[in-house]
Amino acid sequence: MDIRAILVGLAFAMMWSSAFTSARIIVADASPLLALSLRYLISGLIGVGIALYLGQSWRLTSAQWRATIIFGILQNAVYLGLNFVAMQSIEASLAAIIASTMPLLVGLAAWLFLGEKLRLLGVAGLIAGVVGVALIMGARLDGSVDMFGVMLCAIGVVALTIATLLVRGATSGGNFMMIVGLQMLFGCVTLSLATLLFETPRIDPSWPLIIAFAYTCLVPGLAATVVWFWLVNRIGATRASTFHFLNPFLGVAVAALLLGEKLGARDILGVFIIAGGILAVQISRQKQS
Repeated sequence: MDIRAILVGLAFAMMWSSAFTSARIIVADASPLLALSLRYLISGLIGVGIALYLGQSWRLTSAQWRATIIFGILQNAVYLGLNFVAMQSIEASLAAIIASTMPLLVGLAAWLFLGEKLRLLGVAGLIAGVVGVALIMGARLDGSVDMFGVMLCAIGVVALTIATLLVRGATSGGNFMMIVGLQMLFGCVTLSLATLLFETPRIDPSWPLIIAFAYTCLVPGLAATVVWFWLVNRIGATRASTFHFLNPFLGVAVAALLLGEKLGARDILGVFIIAGGILAVQISRQKQS
């Protein structure tokens, strides 16, 4: 892995992790499903516009269309939609920690259901991930944590795991920027329907809302996706996924820095254990590929 790929991977991890803090700011002044559907409308149109400028086509393969629809619904609408709703009542750091378990769940599901072999190091990583989550949740389950919000985040990360497994390799074949834009527009349509069914739309304009919304549209929403595709094309999906081990650290660090969220000793220990588990699982899977 060259130095350029390492720097890009670090940038991706920072952008992905910061999304939880910006989401927490957004839902303080806007209803979550409306805000997220508007985000995907803007990011999706920009993505499609860039794709057309680059000469990319709407004519996707059947596998690409399947990946676009699955990711648009499961990742953009279900995973992020539930996280946005949850962050009305739980801290961004906790949402980031739950979401960061996705590589562990992917490794576990691939091992149990897809016949992917997992070395002893990978099994140890899965166990470490469970221990880390148990430490953090045990420290926080004192009556002050909204368990409904935690449940929404857990359902969301399962949806993201399913989407990741269903579309592995399906986005290859070019037109990646078009796929990114269309995924977001599918997410926008799904979330717009959910807004009409489940939410009373609300927007209270403020400078924190405007800044956080613009940042979310352009950085985690669009730039991080483009950077991820570049990284996968450069070093492969398995090696690129190794950078997810940084997400627990960065997610809680950004939330603590910008939102003043407090972390106890058990939180910090749990984050280290989860990050180590993610790294172990990814290294184990990398040796198999």
